[in-house]
Amino acid sequence: MENAAYIGLSRQVTLRRELDIAANNIANADTTGFKVEQLMLGTQVEAKARNEGVRPGVSFVLDNGVGRDFGQAALKQTNRPLDFAIEGEGAFFAVQDGAGEAYTRNGAFTLDPEGRLTTQDGKPVLGDGGEIMLDPQLGAVSVAQDGTISQDGQPVGRLSVVRFDLLSVLEKGGDGLYRNTSNVQPTDAPEVQVRQGMLEGSNVNPLLEITNLIEISRAYERVTKMISDANDLSKRAVERLGKPN
Repeated sequence: MENAAYIGLSRQVTLRRELDIAANNIANADTTGFKVEQLMLGTQVEAKARNEGVRPGVSFVLDNGVGRDFGQAALKQTNRPLDFAIEGEGAFFAVQDGAGEAYTRNGAFTLDPEGRLTTQDGKPVLGDGGEIMLDPQLGAVSVAQDGTISQDGQPVGRLSVVRFDLLSVLEKGGDGLYRNTSNVQPTDAPEVQVRQGMLEGSNVNPLLEITNLIEISRAYERVTKMISDANDLSKRAVERLGKPN
């Protein structure tokens, strides 16, 4: 009976993780540039709890990490001159982080007191030549579809928009930025377009995630009942074996 309990417990652990991920998706349904996440499941075959020489073994459920859907989300008009959205999948704005470059789909940028283009939390936005400096005295900022930034009709820089051939090398940090966990360098993404005065929304489908929450809760209840039934069966078996003939 121990096998059923161990397998059930392994599934409960992953169900709790799935519940956290679905709840986080719902919480970020309105977060700019957020990409929906899903738990990647796997199995691990081990020997049975008893009768170790008997094959096949039992399969435990494993947490193989979080996968993300980097699909395009809807673009929302803001008319704010320093809001930018990427139209095209798999590409990111590059920003300067303390640990090096980081990447984001959230193009809600601003200017710091020195005129440097930054994220809302002050991280410099990178262009082809490094940080992007703007002069408020030169008037309104305009951005072409290729990311070229102009003031007073003169180009002053170009947003660095890059892509990764393998998106699995990107690891998401607690600040919502993605960081490259490999030695593979990103490449330019000339096929995508930058839209000024717009932001990309979240690609979370709230109705689907609420449905997932219900299904996960029901699955957890079924596994709990299975473990309880297996324990009761084991208890009755011990009681019967312990009775004298």
